[in-house]
Amino acid sequence: MAAPFMGASPLTALTATMGVYVFACWVHALAKRSALANPVAISVALLIALLKFSGTPYSTYFEGAKFIHFLLGPAIIALAVPLHRQMSKLRGALVPLIGGLIAGSATAAVSAVGITMLLHGSGVAVASIAPKSVTAAIAMLISSRIGGIPSLTAAMVIATGISGAMLGSLVLDALGVRRDDVRGFAIGVASHGIGTARAFQISEEAGAFAGLGMAMNGILSAFVLPIVFPVIMLWLLT
Repeated sequence: MAAPFMGASPLTALTATMGVYVFACWVHALAKRSALANPVAISVALLIALLKFSGTPYSTYFEGAKFIHFLLGPAIIALAVPLHRQMSKLRGALVPLIGGLIAGSATAAVSAVGITMLLHGSGVAVASIAPKSVTAAIAMLISSRIGGIPSLTAAMVIATGISGAMLGSLVLDALGVRRDDVRGFAIGVASHGIGTARAFQISEEAGAFAGLGMAMNGILSAFVLPIVFPVIMLWLLT
């Protein structure tokens, strides 16, 4: 009974996904575009409920909706367009951006490791959660290299992105951070693609710098985390 609902035609899953997201955007607008009414969070919750209620396996759903997954690549590449428009500002902000990147990337990884260990998580759990602030495709590769579970990492990446998109602006407001470039870069480093989507709702400038932060954090973490993580764990466990 479950398979025909999403499996009869790829159009069914695709239509369900688009319909849920349009509804989530309507709720977001109704809430006066509050960060707490994040369309991605609402869409995820509704799709989970829909699949659960209909008894549809995720693999069946994904088979029908994978065209949207395919579009993720072109969407990320398209972030270069608004970033190119900010080139004049980028040239004068290279040193602060690198400093912010190192601080943000280190804080994300160290806080994830520290909190998980304080909660007595296993070594596998620590390794799975450490790359939570890196975009999913890179985070899952890092996780597999340092002994984590990529599927758990993917779940934590999504949770981090949603929480960052919902709470990032509130935290930055409380800290008195007003510049769109700084706000965007911070959100992008901390909460990757979902945060970047939220940053574009602030302004094009914030979105461009969020995309830059997401990309730079992914590259830095891919090179550094597999080398540094075993050293940190050895130091913490001795």
